[in-house]
Amino acid sequence: MASRILLILLLSTQALWAVAQSGGIRGRVTDGSGQALTGVNVTLPGRNMGTATASDGTFTLSGISPGTHTVRFSMVGYQLPDRTVTVGEDVADLGTVTMSDASVMAGEVVVSASRRPEKLTEAPATISVINSRQISELPSFNVGELLARQKGVDYIRTGVLGTGLNVRGFNSAFNPKNLQMNDARLSTLIATGLPLGPLSSVVKEDIERVEVILGPSAALYGPNAHNGLVNTLSKDPRTSAGTTAALGVGNQSVFSARFRHAQILNSKFAFKVTGEYTKGMDFPYVDTVYYNNTAFAKAATPTTPAVPPKFHAAEELELDRSFKSLHGEAALYYSLTDKADVILSYGGNNSSYVAQTNAGRNQIKDWQVHYLHARYVSPHVFAQLYHTWSMTDKTYAINQRTQNYLSFKDAGFSEEEARRRSYSEQWFGQNQDAGIALKRGALFRDDSRRINGELQYNNEFKGFAVVLGTQYQRDIADSKHTYLFDQNGAIVINQIGAYGQVERAFGSGFKAIVAARADQHDRYGFNFIPKAALVWTKNDQSVRLTYGRGIAAPTILNLDGYLFGGLLIGNGEGYTLSDGTVIEKLKVETINSFETGYKGKLSEKFFVDANAYYNVSENFLSPAINIATQGRKVVKRGDTPISQVIPGTPDAGAAVLLTYVNFGKVNTYGADLGLNYYLTKTVGLALNYSWFGYELDKKDLRNDGNKDGKVVAEIDLPINTPAHKMSLAVNYSGKKFFGSVFTRWVQEYDFFSGINVAAEANPELGIKENARYGRTWNYGPLGGFVNVDLSAGYRINTYLTASAQVSNVFDSEVREFVASPFIGRLYSAELKVMLPAMGK
Repeated sequence: MASRILLILLLSTQALWAVAQSGGIRGRVTDGSGQALTGVNVTLPGRNMGTATASDGTFTLSGISPGTHTVRFSMVGYQLPDRTVTVGEDVADLGTVTMSDASVMAGEVVVSASRRPEKLTEAPATISVINSRQISELPSFNVGELLARQKGVDYIRTGVLGTGLNVRGFNSAFNPKNLQMNDARLSTLIATGLPLGPLSSVVKEDIERVEVILGPSAALYGPNAHNGLVNTLSKDPRTSAGTTAALGVGNQSVFSARFRHAQILNSKFAFKVTGEYTKGMDFPYVDTVYYNNTAFAKAATPTTPAVPPKFHAAEELELDRSFKSLHGEAALYYSLTDKADVILSYGGNNSSYVAQTNAGRNQIKDWQVHYLHARYVSPHVFAQLYHTWSMTDKTYAINQRTQNYLSFKDAGFSEEEARRRSYSEQWFGQNQDAGIALKRGALFRDDSRRINGELQYNNEFKGFAVVLGTQYQRDIADSKHTYLFDQNGAIVINQIGAYGQVERAFGSGFKAIVAARADQHDRYGFNFIPKAALVWTKNDQSVRLTYGRGIAAPTILNLDGYLFGGLLIGNGEGYTLSDGTVIEKLKVETINSFETGYKGKLSEKFFVDANAYYNVSENFLSPAINIATQGRKVVKRGDTPISQVIPGTPDAGAAVLLTYVNFGKVNTYGADLGLNYYLTKTVGLALNYSWFGYELDKKDLRNDGNKDGKVVAEIDLPINTPAHKMSLAVNYSGKKFFGSVFTRWVQEYDFFSGINVAAEANPELGIKENARYGRTWNYGPLGGFVNVDLSAGYRINTYLTASAQVSNVFDSEVREFVASPFIGRLYSAELKVMLPAMGK
């Protein structure tokens, strides 16, 4: 026994001596201004060794065997070529290493494709990046404008305030299929699943970068990362300490005041706080309003024809085109160790504006969204818990309220009573003595909450890079029975998901990625979501083949909506018609996407990003459609008689009921091309082009979206995407001056979304331009324009920057979305003050 103990001690001593004799690598990492960079990943490629820089930018890698080694530095938004270092018995000191802004995209580090840092060229997806320099040089409060400059993105502008995006077809005025996130937190409304948009609490000056992924990302991010992902990452106060204040003005009465302050308190604590107040007046536009099976429409421009006499013409009741938003965030960073942080943050927003939907426009009144967020971040473990809540008491559907008001006025009721009852009732009858008031609620209330939790682990094991995680979400939706089926209390839905990804590097630059996710939802059940990719990389160039599956999950509104007194009800239970026909309850919409792509730096000045894809989509989630057709009535919702669901409905059933259904199968395909060429270090050219097409079996009645017995692509499976679009930008960014000339062309295309129609004349479908179609007014197709934007700025000194922008320089008649105004010329100017960190 004694000899065994002695042998063990001897071997242990030899092992410790060997470690002591092994060398190491140390250094300090800063940015271009000399400020320490915290959290830079320092790794030895091909070996399971790595660390992250401390708060002062220093790092040490120990236990390295003697020899020549490659050291890789990676951090989001920065780039640095790999370093080669010779290690002996002592520690090799690299001294101060400076990372530069990632302006040449091949060296840029991204995190969204694999939920871990990797070089842009090595990512298994098409990614567009909007970096902090581009954001800081934008003379506008609205960062969404930069989405127009990204390849493969269908950018839309609905007014001065509203911007949005879609990817690869099937857009609508109520589109939750592009997942949007801020700092790993869902940036979506609870009941509808829609992106927060103007309800976001993020302030422009606090955005480090925005990463836009084209194609499904559901395997790692879950439902509704269906055909795209937008991931916004905020700045770390330890690498961006200081104070920024900005004032912006523009036409349409735009005024914006913003600030950001970030400070390092000591080696452990740092914090940041931001705030913004923005207001303005949107362009004039009057939407169509429906009243007792008649309609009215008023032209948005003098060039459109007069309203026909048979229309009931009136202004939208109390339409308020002004918009305003007050929002901000605060965050506290605590360095638990040199490699682990705890981050606590809060954000809130209170906004008012006009919003588009596929059932008419809504007057958003003092809608608030808040969140509390806790994160633990370390090189191998990420954990978060956050609570989101949404509140409004005054928001209403403009068209329904106007219909209600007109019904009472035409029956002889007083102005005061007509306005008072317009929020909740509609009058059916010729006068006050011969008629009945039915519930047709126009008011939307919201007191909803959502709780999310996530735990993720990532590491490398003998050449394998592994990411494992689990997520939990609990939605508590409460509309006070104004737009949801929640008369018995809040609707509570739980979902849990587990995901994993394994990446294996092979020789000659090849690597394979396999990922999968399993989701269980209280209402739509279990779903399995796979993903696979093969990537070859060499000398900042890569070729990839990918497969990904995405799902668009029914929202709470789709499942349990209850609008306008039961005229529109969600389909979470299924329906039975009077002839025995069963309308099945909703299930998820799916897409299977196959993509090939190339990304690479052909020279030090020329970067190319190209892809081609083929998608197979099934079980589309329809807009609200009437299922009581061909003389059939709706007699049951699930097992409940419809007379108990909609009070006052005859036992024979409802003659009209709008709901959502699954339908359709279609194949889509296309390609995206992005070219970036740097004439000099300060002048660059960016060209983006996208093509989109589809094939549809018109004999397959599964594609009959409106249930009229025939398949017409334009109205049954609306693609709502231009076949061709292209943009060209010339950008200049010097030490003092900066500016850009941006030109965008969008091919003309038809757009159908619920009641909204924007299409060219079609005699077969009875569509006329600048005329009524169905329940809406058709101003003609979208797109068909060339738009030019100009911007310029000057850094007066270290602290002060002035800039200005003109969008739509030639004042073209640009209409980018249904139920939206024609967007004219927009001017904006901005003055920004930037003060250095205290004590610097």
